[in-house]
Amino acid sequence: MRGPGMHDIKAGTGGKAVLTTASVLANAQDAAQQLHHALGEGPFARIVVFVSPDADLPRLCADLGKLYPLGLVIGCTTAGEISSGGYVEGEILAVGFPAAHFRTDCLVIEDLTNLNAHALIGDLIRARTALQQDCPAWDHEFAFMMVDGLSTREDDLAAALAPGLGPVPLFGGSAADGVRFGRTHVIWQGRALSNAAVVLLVRSDCRVRVFNLDHLVPTDQRMVVTQADPARRVVRQINAEPAAQEYARLLGKDPAQLTTFTFAAHPVVVRVGGRHHVRAIQRMEPNGDLVFFSAIDEGLVLTLAEPQDMVSHLDRELARLSDHGAPAAILACDCILRRMEAQEKQMSVALSAVLRAHHVVGFSTYGEQWNSMHVNQTMTGVAIYPPDLR
Repeated sequence: MRGPGMHDIKAGTGGKAVLTTASVLANAQDAAQQLHHALGEGPFARIVVFVSPDADLPRLCADLGKLYPLGLVIGCTTAGEISSGGYVEGEILAVGFPAAHFRTDCLVIEDLTNLNAHALIGDLIRARTALQQDCPAWDHEFAFMMVDGLSTREDDLAAALAPGLGPVPLFGGSAADGVRFGRTHVIWQGRALSNAAVVLLVRSDCRVRVFNLDHLVPTDQRMVVTQADPARRVVRQINAEPAAQEYARLLGKDPAQLTTFTFAAHPVVVRVGGRHHVRAIQRMEPNGDLVFFSAIDEGLVLTLAEPQDMVSHLDRELARLSDHGAPAAILACDCILRRMEAQEKQMSVALSAVLRAHHVVGFSTYGEQWNSMHVNQTMTGVAIYPPDLR
């Protein structure tokens, strides 16, 4: 755990910060003022805040609205934060994108239930075109999404964004509420919104690389979803047996022994496009149904997966981002199940050291978005490299 403070992630070229971060304790009475002071005047193309559920969110939004122009600050609630010190909890983390290196635009979807994919595609294309015209010499771009993690609409939204984004890589995270799973929010124009999403379009003179990683290896143990409620992401039967009972049998456990830590340690994956993607189990209902974090349907073939050592895997995968030069900063969305596994296996300190060494900041999520897919139990993010020299 780390106290509040400020940290510039330097480019290493010219001494200017590629990203500027600041963090304060979530229960600080003057949290917004502390963040404003620590970040400095900028100027910033955008500021993203990752807010612990322990914070007074309405007050924070109101105070930030008094300190910054309308729309400059966006953000979401978390299941933990990743600061310059690694894994932390009970903080508010602000990430500033300096205008010296970034141009941005934002789209907000305020009602995910009535998603208008056609209108969204048009809005994305127009926003991308405007950014390109604004800075034609900068040809590096990505999109970052924050979405209500209890909306169950992340799969549909990620798929709807893809046509409008075209070749622009997307990553993102589902807003969280610690381990309470009560209510999650995204922040837009001084308001805390539920059943909503914010999409940040970014153009930069810094080379960027969007990535997705997990430390899970599929086994030979397969199962079929034979009864489900896809709208609620609920699986009732696996292999024509009660879902929790059959899942526990395949693990050699009693259903009464199933916990969130069991689900984190023994996830299931599906094969899509030649690659396995996690379909993480959120919880077991009292009747034995299994509730998932992402899309599920009858007939889906699930494969049990087993984890590799998370510390060495993360260090190795993040190091690969330096194959053609080290990133100046990494902004990441990390699944809550990874954090829970780290806590259960007493790896949090070691993982924090890896995150710190690779200049990773971000937040823990209820799910992650990677291009057109909503995924679980992964880390997805963007590596931002020193600015191009021209």
